[in-house]
Amino acid sequence: MYSLNNCNKYYLYQGYARMSLGIDGLYRLVRSEMKGLSPISGDAFIFFGKARKSVKILKWDGDGFLLFYKRLERGSFELPVFNPHTGNYEISRRTLSFILDGVSLKSVRMRKRFRL
Repeated sequence: MYSLNNCNKYYLYQGYARMSLGIDGLYRLVRSEMKGLSPISGDAFIFFGKARKSVKILKWDGDGFLLFYKRLERGSFELPVFNPHTGNYEISRRTLSFILDGVSLKSVRMRKRFRL
């Protein structure tokens, strides 16, 4: 079973991607516009469509690419505020989970927990 876990780093593409792009097109976006990041690093790269109704996640699996795709039948994804001029935008697995599950990012308040 393939999955995304806390061991991965998650990078949000700061712009909107055409959802007609496949693995090769998304690979080229990472190489050309996400400076300093490699598509074959094992990190996950997240791309949203302009209407924010669909998301694609590209991840290298060691010997090939995985492409996760989700399209909403109703509603849209809420995205964190980003600025295309600030460089690469890393988000946590928890934030990605909130986005995919439809949780409002503005109202989420995390309680303090012990961390090493």
